[in-house]
Amino acid sequence: MQSLSLTNEQLNRIIAHVDAHAPLEACGLLAGRDSRVESVIEVTNQAQSPVRYVMDPIEQLRAFEWIDSQGLDLLGIFHSHPSGPETVSPTDIAEAAYHVVHVILSRMNGAWRARGFWIEDGAYREVTLQIL
Repeated sequence: MQSLSLTNEQLNRIIAHVDAHAPLEACGLLAGRDSRVESVIEVTNQAQSPVRYVMDPIEQLRAFEWIDSQGLDLLGIFHSHPSGPETVSPTDIAEAAYHVVHVILSRMNGAWRARGFWIEDGAYREVTLQIL
C-alpha cells in the first residue's frame, strides 16, 4: 500500500485517544476499503506502558469480528510513541504481525504528529497519510 486516506475527523479522534492515555502508549485499529479508512476502533493497551503496547486480546478479537461483519478490511494499526521516536521502533518491526499500515503518533513540541509505515520482512518504508 502506497498511501492511506483518512478524514481530519478520524485523525482528530485518534489524536484524542492517544492524548488521553499519555504518557502511556495507546493503540487501535483502522478499518475500511481499498486504502480509505471508514472506522477508527480504539483498543485498550493491556501493557499499560509508556514504551510498549499490547492490544487487549478480547477487544482485538471483537474488533476483527466487527470488521468482518461490516464487510471491511483491516487497513491499519495505530499506536503512540509519547516520548518518541517518531518512526518505527525495533520492537514495532519485530512484532509486526499484519501486512497493514502502521500509523505511529509521536509528540513533537507538544503537538501530535502522525506518520504511516509499511513493515515487512524486518524492514519498513514510509507510507503517505492523506488527510481528507
